[in-house]
Amino acid sequence: MIGIPLGLLTANAVEWVTHKYVLHGLGRNRNSFWRFHWHEHHRDVRRNDFHDPAYERSPWGWHAQGKEVAGLVAGAVVVTPMLPVAPFFVGTLYFCAWNYYRVHRKSHLDPEWAKTHLPWHYDHHMGPNPNANWCVTRPWFDHLMGTREYFVPR
Repeated sequence: MIGIPLGLLTANAVEWVTHKYVLHGLGRNRNSFWRFHWHEHHRDVRRNDFHDPAYERSPWGWHAQGKEVAGLVAGAVVVTPMLPVAPFFVGTLYFCAWNYYRVHRKSHLDPEWAKTHLPWHYDHHMGPNPNANWCVTRPWFDHLMGTREYFVPR
């Protein structure tokens, strides 16, 4: 059962690292596979007051949302060999990948919901510093790493 809290912490750490170093680090390069995050998602969200109309289409395509789903599925595939040894850990990681996509999509389709339920993610996109607030589902690693910056009035 220790795998559940370890899975939650691991998923949040991976979320923070991936967002900071892959999606923003590599993603700023227009020649990178990861460019969709910065050059599509961030651009569209800023233009549309946090709403991302791309989430209204199917996630099964080679566009920003499809690449997001592909990355989450690839992560699940990578941890699957550990399933016989650490079923609660791997199961929690599977849940966290699904939950990440679910809440990320919902937040960009319903900005008012995001302001209430994911204010740290709203702050990431709409605040003055897009190089802060790396977590989407829970701000745990932003607090731990000192990257949580408040923007939305409470």
